[in-house]
Amino acid sequence: MSDYRRVIELILEELTRAGAVAPTRCACHGFTFDCCPDRVRGVLDAGATRLGLHATDGGASGLSGLIDHTLLKPDATAAEIEQLCKEAAEWKFATVCVNPTWVALAAERLRGTGVLVCSVVGFPLGATTPDVKQFEARRAIFDGASEIDMVINVGALKSGDVRLVTDDIRGVVSACHAAGATSKVIIETALLTDEEKVTACTLAKAAGADFVKTSTGFGPGGATAADVALMRRIVGDEMGVKASGGVRDLEQMKAMVAAGATRIGASAGVRIVKESRGEAATPAKASGY
Repeated sequence: MSDYRRVIELILEELTRAGAVAPTRCACHGFTFDCCPDRVRGVLDAGATRLGLHATDGGASGLSGLIDHTLLKPDATAAEIEQLCKEAAEWKFATVCVNPTWVALAAERLRGTGVLVCSVVGFPLGATTPDVKQFEARRAIFDGASEIDMVINVGALKSGDVRLVTDDIRGVVSACHAAGATSKVIIETALLTDEEKVTACTLAKAAGADFVKTSTGFGPGGATAADVALMRRIVGDEMGVKASGGVRDLEQMKAMVAAGATRIGASAGVRIVKESRGEAATPAKASGY
């Protein structure tokens, strides 16, 4: 048994003792992730097919639909949030991703456009308690958020406290699902070993999250194709994988989608879509995402 598989089995034993519901096992080998090469290849093929959309006239909208147009810097102004929403409506991005204080404004500006509002919880450190994160998620949803990106308790994960991390995730997931909102779990890959990444993804899947996500964009590193591929292998094709942090051009987005990402968090969304159309774009500015 590989180290990854053994880690997952140990997590499941702990979750079973804690009364949690384990994720569905792969039918062919009995493990909790899609271990068959053919199934993993199918996920990667699906990613590559999504990329092919940008090569056609209708591709910009297809590409745009994979992007959370993001502005999470602490000094963002109301005017900048309004500009973000204007761009999102024009380019038909999946969502705008903003800090909780801007959710109501973004929801108002985007009403009727088809673009959703995403907000962040426990951001960017993940070091608040589960009950606070759950309340933060509920408030953001009340203000108009349809998607919630929560940061796990990284310190608890690295301490081996599986139960606390599970409670941490489940509290936000339950608030999201009760309101029909999408839940994404940020594991902050740059701070984790590969074994810890496996653990984090397994816990997110066991808690019923809709996505796992690489990074806050405020950690020591952002998304990598290798991490996205690892996360995809662990969660299988039932969950989304969001790559975020440092995705600033079309080539980087291609690499993430080919590795298995189904959503991209980027402040450079307009630049990426313009590149896909062969248009000149201004250089992307680093904004913590």
